[in-house]
Amino acid sequence: MAGETSWISHYDDRQRETGVFDSFLELGEEGEKEASAVSLDVILPDDLLERILAYLPIASIFRAGCVSKRWHEIVNSGRFLWNLSNVLPQKPWYFMFTSSDEPVGYAFDPVLRKWYNIELPCIGTSNWFIASSCGMVCFMDNDSRSELCICNPITKTYRKLEEPPGLKFSDYSALAISVNRESHFYSVAIVKSKQVPENFFQWDISIHIYNSENTTWVTSLTEVLMGWRGGDESVICNGMLYFLVYSTGGGQPENRHALIAYNMSNRSSQGSLTRSFIPVPCSLTCGRLMNLKEKLVMVGGIGKPDRPDIIKGIGIWLLNDKRWEEIGRMPQKFFQGFGEFDDVFASSGADDLIYIQSYGAPALLIFDMNHKQWKWSQRCPVTKRFPLQLFTGFCFEPRLEIAP
Repeated sequence: MAGETSWISHYDDRQRETGVFDSFLELGEEGEKEASAVSLDVILPDDLLERILAYLPIASIFRAGCVSKRWHEIVNSGRFLWNLSNVLPQKPWYFMFTSSDEPVGYAFDPVLRKWYNIELPCIGTSNWFIASSCGMVCFMDNDSRSELCICNPITKTYRKLEEPPGLKFSDYSALAISVNRESHFYSVAIVKSKQVPENFFQWDISIHIYNSENTTWVTSLTEVLMGWRGGDESVICNGMLYFLVYSTGGGQPENRHALIAYNMSNRSSQGSLTRSFIPVPCSLTCGRLMNLKEKLVMVGGIGKPDRPDIIKGIGIWLLNDKRWEEIGRMPQKFFQGFGEFDDVFASSGADDLIYIQSYGAPALLIFDMNHKQWKWSQRCPVTKRFPLQLFTGFCFEPRLEIAP
């Protein structure tokens, strides 16, 4: 299909190139000119070549491994992986699921603007809970919510985690992961929410945190909220766990949503959870939380004043000291370009890119935080086969040196 590239095809011998650079003339003592084709590959020492290759996009690194035996050994060496950990982060890719039953789909590379056909390890179906950070992706099953796996989608390495503590079956769960870029240790947080029996206004909230350094789970908080319940949206940013809560009608709150900030280091929300509430800027639909360079960003559909369940646009906000600052709003021409856009959509972001797509179509829109620019991705190589087919996805940072 047009625009599709098989991830395995990077190893195809037919794609190998000689890697020879322009030659130069070498002058003899008596003024004779002798043409001599010299490859820079020969004169470059290994350490310098490693540093050069480390700055290539991930897909180009795979291709570089097919150039020669020397390059293949370099890109697979431990020292090269160490060099990768010291370069700037790769632009985040977006994986789009193309089936509701199987975890299959395509990953979009914003640097080379290509789609790749890759397979995800561990995950059972596309409706599992998904969180990502610094090259690692965490999956949690949607049934028992006790099966968790950490993986690197690029290298296919993975590790299954022990079952988290607390209620095995909760009404709502939110998953988040944070990876330390230097040590590669990671923390996984799950916020569970379950209705108190026969009381719709009271909800049990519990927070469970996994630390890969000591490979243990800890239940750091349990509390009952009045008039609010947890949901399925959370993120870890600068040591703080943020998660959205939703009004159950008690107390008639101004908005249907609110944000809770929980300090993971001292396991505190500055008292009760209700004291750490941060109001959202407006009535939201499909609110999504993102960690963009350790800054908390929220994307959400802006509801109409008289019909908050119908969106009139999509906004992007940055949290500054408990105050939301609007940094972008989707232009109407892009908003209308989704075609089947209703009140539900998917969004995901990392580094300085935010991806937005409608559940009803494979169109993918990208917002660049640095340049405040909106643009469409290349057309996804999948087409809609039936009216009720749904599309969703997540973004992740492609890395080779990260392993669970």
